[in-house]
Amino acid sequence: MGLILPYREFSPGTQPNYLHSPYVSSLRRSPTKPLVHIPQTLSEITGPSWGAKDVVAGACDLTNRHSGSPIGPRIVVSGSVMDEDGRPLTNTLVEMWQANAAGRYLHRSDQNSAPLDPNFTGEGHTLTDSQGRYRFVTIRPGEYPWGNHHNAWRPAHIHFSLFGPAFATRLVTQMYFPGDPLLAFDPIFNCTADEEARNRLISRFDWETTLPRESLGYHFDIVLRGRNATPMEDADRHQE
Repeated sequence: MGLILPYREFSPGTQPNYLHSPYVSSLRRSPTKPLVHIPQTLSEITGPSWGAKDVVAGACDLTNRHSGSPIGPRIVVSGSVMDEDGRPLTNTLVEMWQANAAGRYLHRSDQNSAPLDPNFTGEGHTLTDSQGRYRFVTIRPGEYPWGNHHNAWRPAHIHFSLFGPAFATRLVTQMYFPGDPLLAFDPIFNCTADEEARNRLISRFDWETTLPRESLGYHFDIVLRGRNATPMEDADRHQE
């Protein structure tokens, strides 16, 4: 069946720490004993494969999923999914989810006093094209209080989930917006020790995808593994 090679490890310091005491939930979520290495067999590194049949038409436009228009400024979020050598990764399933413009998720666990938006579900998905590119149309998410510490507010952010050729390859990350003053105070953003790696979580404003009188554009490339990898959450942990 050929040689089965393990996935490469991330470079030290470029990924969020399991334990980051300012992030209170990590105190009970982080491992207290050495991690157990589970050998990866063929069942962990193969299947399923994704294709056009797995994508709902229009699921990449979160502003056009209901009978009315969602509240909030429209934005276009686009970029490329690449390997460590800058090669595009095609037919990669990219999922995203976010809070609405008032900073509230459509989820039973979110009891924020901000209103829900009946015309915004807050989730979408797409496949990368032949150049590894993806594109979403959505609204800019709002900041929200989250109770981690006194006067704690999460910066505006969008969650991304990416699937490679197997379930074991699922990676999850968050995208932030440039110039957000809350980033300096956010313990989740600051879980990543390496500043250069941490800043790869911040999108850049993009004139090329900004549409006149319609939406602002933001560019966010995602690099999987290697020296320039985007910081990723542990897929087994849910972060706010």
